Amino acid sequence: MQTKNMFEFIVDDKIRLEAISSDHAQDLFDLVDQNRAYLRQWLPWVDGTSALEDTLKFISVCQQQYKNNAELSTIIFYEKQMVGVISLQESNQIHQRVCIGYWLAADFQGLGIMTKTCAYLVNYCFDKLNMNRVEIRCASQNYKSQAIPKRLGFKEEGTLRAVEYLYDHFVDHIVYSQLKKERSLIISL
Repeated sequence: MQTKNMFEFIVDDKIRLEAISSDHAQDLFDLVDQNRAYLRQWLPWVDGTSALEDTLKFISVCQQQYKNNAELSTIIFYEKQMVGVISLQESNQIHQRVCIGYWLAADFQGLGIMTKTCAYLVNYCFDKLNMNRVEIRCASQNYKSQAIPKRLGFKEEGTLRAVEYLYDHFVDHIVYSQLKKERSLIISL
């Protein structure tokens, strides 16, 4: 649904995705701030988000990436409460591939929110964006994040060694992918 250069996706009766905008800045900054220690374990940008202005800059970059057809960043709402962010990143129309990145506030883990949201976006990528491949990368020690692509029937392809610098050390990422022809599990969610 498109309104005022904004859109939203209704995942189910509790989960809604809304295009990221400056209207979300204060709530998004507050959510990051409340989950700083939890998010910092896996996300390298947390320390760089120390003021509302940092969140506004992030939102501006997301909106520019959207205009360039390179990224689609959305806010996740669960029962009308902001709980995280999910993005389609590194979109490549020529090769028909995209990568999903996500994070969820600590208090909302274990409710199936991210699994349902990822399933919805995978179907969106295949059906609306005509993608052939959807990829998810997770830190090798982030078992909660890895559970999502596994649950959705993604194939583990391998490990990118020391691919991300996380404050004082490098972390490996495990690469998972789902091809359009392999999507039977995703449709059934």
